Amino acid sequence: MAGLDEATLNAIRLRVGALERERAAIEAAPRWRVPLFVGAVVVAVIVLAVAFNAFADPVEQWASAPHVFLYIAGFVAAALAFVAAKKPARLFEAGYRDRFFSTLFAFVEGLRYRHDETPESFDRLPRALVGDFNRESFDDIFAGRYDGFPFELYEAEFGQRGGATLFKGVVVAFQPAAPFDGLLIATGKQEQPAGLLGALFGSRLTSLACGVPEIDAHHDFLTDNPDAARPLVGGNIAAALGWLIEAWPEGPARVALSHADGFLLLPDSRNFFELPPASVAINFERDAKPMLADMSALLATTALVRKAGDSLG
Repeated sequence: MAGLDEATLNAIRLRVGALERERAAIEAAPRWRVPLFVGAVVVAVIVLAVAFNAFADPVEQWASAPHVFLYIAGFVAAALAFVAAKKPARLFEAGYRDRFFSTLFAFVEGLRYRHDETPESFDRLPRALVGDFNRESFDDIFAGRYDGFPFELYEAEFGQRGGATLFKGVVVAFQPAAPFDGLLIATGKQEQPAGLLGALFGSRLTSLACGVPEIDAHHDFLTDNPDAARPLVGGNIAAALGWLIEAWPEGPARVALSHADGFLLLPDSRNFFELPPASVAINFERDAKPMLADMSALLATTALVRKAGDSLG
């Protein structure tokens, strides 16, 4: 597993196991808390109703005005007791994904997790990297530091409202090893032809070739600073994309360097970070380890592309 030794993996396995045991205990608690809490209210209502009978008219046993008020109050109290019995499990479940991912991805420094929100780096994503889209959606979002650089990784889908999907997969925003003076993008040829991107985003983007036939057959390179881009396109960026052609068969990777921002887009239809239902126990080998492998591979790939953005690398 990329970047993780056996000792680190075992430590993560132990922490995930401890969290799962805590989750199982809290999920099981309502099975006895609900009968206990609601049952206590029912017993109290019965005891009070019997006491009221001592003062009620013989023809109003169990049905006097105080009894009616008692039953109404008892119903409300039982509902509140039910909610109170469920509350710890509900609160734990609300924060469980955050705790689980923080435990699983402990090798990421300062990990922050969000869900179904707009990533902070989205506004800086060069539109030329994706195409002309007006529909976007986001799933799991992670941010932190890996191998010394900050990143934001998220699952995203971009497309046209009522139309085709232009991209679905993982986006990683990162800080390049060296800033690029301008914009440099590499896209898959079958996704957005260079001529179409030029028409959509103006003539300021110049098309380049890396000189490696296999890579030029898969990717278009566009930039507004050809002089600065040529050493990268003909060197490190081309080498990184050549590796990604083999390592990421789901589709051509897309890369953008824009001043102090870098973006890596990896197409994939999978939901990388899907957890089983709360009623299903999490198994480390089946559920957690594949996520750990995917996250470490995604970040290791980003680290490689990041270093490729340095013309001196």
